[in-house]
Amino acid sequence: MEVLQNLEWTPFILTFKVAFITTFLLLIIGIPTAYFLAYSNLKIKSAIEALTALPLVLPPSVLGFYLLLVMGKNGPLGKLWESIVGHQLAFHFEGVVIASVIFSLPFMVHPLIAGFKSIPKSLIEASYTLGKSKLSTLLNVILPNMKASIITGITLTFAHTIGEFGVVLMIGGNIEGETRVVSIAIYDAVEKLDYTTAHIYSAILFVISFFVLLIVYTLNKRLEVKY
Repeated sequence: MEVLQNLEWTPFILTFKVAFITTFLLLIIGIPTAYFLAYSNLKIKSAIEALTALPLVLPPSVLGFYLLLVMGKNGPLGKLWESIVGHQLAFHFEGVVIASVIFSLPFMVHPLIAGFKSIPKSLIEASYTLGKSKLSTLLNVILPNMKASIITGITLTFAHTIGEFGVVLMIGGNIEGETRVVSIAIYDAVEKLDYTTAHIYSAILFVISFFVLLIVYTLNKRLEVKY
């Protein structure tokens, strides 16, 4: 009990802050991206699909290295950000969020693509026949009928962001109160041979991740029964 009282909770606050913001941004980015990839016949579609899936196969250190070059003090995005905000993106909270959005992109987009493809074309065509626009059909017909895919995308993105390590370490470093998320705190504790703290951080993260996934599977089963 005394250990829990002395435990530093700031890494958890930062972790969930990054996860919530990343998930929200990716939901906004993911819906139009997945819509395009699901329904478009353009030749550029394959290239965009490959770019979207790239974080799944690239080592986090490789992705983090190139993001660091772009978002660092001498990088194009880093320079632009510093001229507007007053500090570079790398080794700051905003940089971690941007890196998390890029690294977690496929975890949002892929479930949404599956959801869009699961909608019967006859349902979409019926909406168009009734005079509904593409936007109205998307909002009132397609999205309400792919709730399970949306929930899966949100949950996987959130859970994946919570557990990020390599990219966060490359872009954010280990700055207390700014970029030191739980995964970094665990690594730091192990380096110091503080296994008690590492155990507690890891156990809390394990339990949270398990219940997040349990919720998504439970909700998806209920939605399958409903529809």
